[in-house]
Amino acid sequence: MEFHPMHWRFETKKIILVIAIVTTAGAVLQTCSLPHPAAFRPLFSVITVTTFETPNNTTRKSGTVPSNVRDEQLPAVSFPVNQPADQATRVAPQAITLFNSTISNTTSVTSPNTPPSDDGLRVSDFAEPVSEIVYENNGTAKNSSKQEASGSSLAQNILEGSRMSNSRSNFIPIGANRNKTIRPKNDIPKSKLKAPTALSFPKRTRADSRTKNEVGFMPPDQALLYAKHEIQNAPIVTDDPDLHPPIFRNVSTFKRSIPNTQHFKQSYELMEKILKVYIYPDGERPIFHTPELKGIYASEGWFMKLMEENRQFVVKDPEKAHLFYLPYGSHQLELALYVPNSHNMRPLSIYLRDYVNTIASKYRFWNRTRGADHFLVACHDWGPYTTKEHEELCHNTIKALCNADLSEGFFVRGKDVSLPETTIRTPKRPLRYLGGRPVSQRSILAFFAGNMHGRVRPVLLKYWSDKDEDMKIYGPLPNRVSRQMSYVQHMKSSKFCICPMGYEVNSPRIVEAIYNECVPVIIADNFVLPFDDILNWSEFSVVVAEKDIPKLKDILMAIPLRRYIALQKNVKQVQKHFLWHSKPVKYDIFHMILHSVWFNRLNQIQS
Repeated sequence: MEFHPMHWRFETKKIILVIAIVTTAGAVLQTCSLPHPAAFRPLFSVITVTTFETPNNTTRKSGTVPSNVRDEQLPAVSFPVNQPADQATRVAPQAITLFNSTISNTTSVTSPNTPPSDDGLRVSDFAEPVSEIVYENNGTAKNSSKQEASGSSLAQNILEGSRMSNSRSNFIPIGANRNKTIRPKNDIPKSKLKAPTALSFPKRTRADSRTKNEVGFMPPDQALLYAKHEIQNAPIVTDDPDLHPPIFRNVSTFKRSIPNTQHFKQSYELMEKILKVYIYPDGERPIFHTPELKGIYASEGWFMKLMEENRQFVVKDPEKAHLFYLPYGSHQLELALYVPNSHNMRPLSIYLRDYVNTIASKYRFWNRTRGADHFLVACHDWGPYTTKEHEELCHNTIKALCNADLSEGFFVRGKDVSLPETTIRTPKRPLRYLGGRPVSQRSILAFFAGNMHGRVRPVLLKYWSDKDEDMKIYGPLPNRVSRQMSYVQHMKSSKFCICPMGYEVNSPRIVEAIYNECVPVIIADNFVLPFDDILNWSEFSVVVAEKDIPKLKDILMAIPLRRYIALQKNVKQVQKHFLWHSKPVKYDIFHMILHSVWFNRLNQIQS
């Protein structure tokens, strides 16, 4: 099809617009994830454009394809001076047709040995017949056949490929050898990775895993699918110097996390490689962004502090995040809004509801998943109840809760996280009382001292207070006893430390016992133990049903000495997973909490 310049005129701005459209199309196509993109790139890399005057003072443009592609002239493109501005954009279909025609010609001479694209297809698989586009006198275009111009279809395929792949692994520099595929240093061989659109990845060994940079180029949702696939196809880990196999449900499960399979170790490594968290900057102090580092609710404060200081996982760009953290303190919420003795928690939940509504209207991320990729960390007993005024916050958001009670309907196993309740007495020295006596110096069979509240503790005292010399069971520790041996010394000198629930199922005594290397005896029906998806609590603790309190001594005495020594040894080994550090350490409690949130988010994703 030929244009006659004598009938057309150009305005300068229309020329610029045409050049911009063609140049932009070339840039997009140059960076798209196309099969063997070297076949396309020369078309745009060295096209020469000339401008000249015609006898009728009409400016026109022409381009020439370099000889290494096709030795022929591109059709001239021209527009009259008085043409409406929006008509100028109609050069795009012609450019697409020209582009598709060139691709068809290139494909026709492709040998069977042409290198396949990264998704295993050849250029010919994408080439389509070109339908001729005829431009009428009024500047509008119509298809000469009943079928749409194939250039439009091809352009759509290209743009779809661009959206599906956020990777730079297919980029080939201008002027590169088209018969040789150029990859970044750490790219994966084509035989090892299929097209990202299929999201089906082959089994691979740990040595064959993607590098951190390659996974970092993936869109967040695709990275999570990749991680889940890698977890499901993890190699079995039978021994690891950093981990003690008996305390895990399966040591492989700690490095690649799916319940009842061999995947934890790799899951942890994938978390370190992939996970990015966005922290909402919104929220008024002291309820938000004010960590409380001392007392029995310190877990939520320490996690907030370390999360907000973190540079490995935290990102400033929410578009890159896999998870979104709501940085509020449940204890600070109670101190700020609860009216003493009112027994009314509704103002607290309304405040949190309004906060969530605010971020949902300000940012697009909450509504995208209805809060399923958001999480909160709350250690106050009222933590679960503060979410009930917002349905999506209550039922969709991942909640890390100390009050992990299955019977009340707030905590969902497999979605929510059981948060360890840690008592920190000296924030500057959180590990001050760590350690205990050897087994041979633990003369007390069982010890408990604490306030009388909840349904279990009064029953415990009823059966065992001042009933047996081997069972040191008290209410608040009497002065006459504490003068001879302190609370901490009792724990360090006891074989078993009794950890009954209080008002709620959780108790800080569980972690206190682990700190003092005393085997915890947990009495709390319906309690989901911390990190229960990963840790095998039967290997370092004893769980007793509430109805078996009268038989408590018989249950403990029935444990053989060899078995007890193994339990106590495992308590020492599991201790590092419950320790707070001013700078987080691998496998410590900060990473364990974050891993559990990551773990549960992966389990929600459908392959």
